[in-house]
Amino acid sequence: MTQQKYYPQHLDLHPVTQVEGTVRLPGSKSISNRTLLLAALAGGSTTIVDLLASDDTMVMLGALHSLGIEWEQIDDNTHIVHGADGVLPVHEADLFMGNAGTAIRPLTAALAVIGGDYTLHGVSRMHERPIGDLVDALNAVGAQIEYTGEEGFPPLRIRRGHIHAQRMSVRGNVSSQFLTALLMAAPLMAREHPVSIDVEGELISKPYIEITLNLMRRFGVTVEQDGWNSFTVAAGQRYTSPGTIHVEGDASTASYFLAAGAIAGGAVRVLGVGRNSIQGDVRFADALEQMGVTVTRGDNWIEATSNGVLKAIDADFNHIPDAAMTIAVAALYADGTSTLRNIASWRVKETDRLAAMAIELRKLGATVEEGADYIAITPPAEEIHAATIDTYDDHRMAMCFSLASLDGKGRRGNAMRINDPKCVAKTFPDYFEAFASIAREKELF
Repeated sequence: MTQQKYYPQHLDLHPVTQVEGTVRLPGSKSISNRTLLLAALAGGSTTIVDLLASDDTMVMLGALHSLGIEWEQIDDNTHIVHGADGVLPVHEADLFMGNAGTAIRPLTAALAVIGGDYTLHGVSRMHERPIGDLVDALNAVGAQIEYTGEEGFPPLRIRRGHIHAQRMSVRGNVSSQFLTALLMAAPLMAREHPVSIDVEGELISKPYIEITLNLMRRFGVTVEQDGWNSFTVAAGQRYTSPGTIHVEGDASTASYFLAAGAIAGGAVRVLGVGRNSIQGDVRFADALEQMGVTVTRGDNWIEATSNGVLKAIDADFNHIPDAAMTIAVAALYADGTSTLRNIASWRVKETDRLAAMAIELRKLGATVEEGADYIAITPPAEEIHAATIDTYDDHRMAMCFSLASLDGKGRRGNAMRINDPKCVAKTFPDYFEAFASIAREKELF
């Protein structure tokens, strides 16, 4: 599905004086992997248009194939998944999950409920990403999930349990993917009795739960909410195919191009998300407006244009943690210190993003204060320093720091060497080509 391409060990980006143009976004990772699993669990066949072509969706498609789910790729933009109506043809499988949190967490819940004998493992970083809260919630209602390595982390062994779920609880302050996983598996547990899921503590990344609930409705299952504290799935609901479903463009990926327009002139327009998107990361554009950027929105597009030196920002980014990384680099072009708050979830992503971001921003001449759940960034006095950026096998680190090659109003960018650029294949294999397409310079790298 994902075309293999050559990546050098590093990529040298030359300084860019101005950007302008239009970028068609790849499909949303969050929507793509949720849709694939829901289509597999549904009755009937689902045609998925504009599925993201990336490492993470390949992981999910590979896992579904190993579980006996039939799917076919019709063309570059269209896949058909033949649903198994809440069962899985294969009851014993060894599943490699890469570093795809959007795949391993909901699959863990679904496999634990459906039952069988499964092992789930991934790359070394996946084995450092917590899953204990999800496992505890499932085991508490009769699942049988064991750790085969360090307790609280993958790899996992899932055996057939005896699910007796009517009320479950899960912590909400580590990853919203734990709640997403339980919600997506809840109809499989609610054959005869309703299932309620209580959230312990604050629920982070609420917009990602909104994506989950929206897609479950598209597949015929409604969830009753008591605010963000409790969610109930009524008995007897089953997933059914909506026929055809279109995947929105990735709003997190949109942030890099909108930020480029905000920094280096513009206008830069992204196609695939707009004012009616179901993705919370479109609120990134609101943060740009707080920084003084001119933003316009259509039904299927958003556009950003520089309006002078960016204004420093002090804001809570709990709701858009992925897109907030882009704000951290945009802060290099601001008129003072910017503080991004309530982003503790950065520490359990593809890498410890709080630590990684602080290290790399300092290379560029920024003064950085790193806290347990915040980062404060004071830009360099004049130009951004040339630097070699380590990416930590994290696609967002590579994409974010490409922006430091741009010349902003009042502060110049500089040459950037991006180590291990192939990490962008996780969500956008053609990112650097798309970035080059909006640069005034003919030769960006």
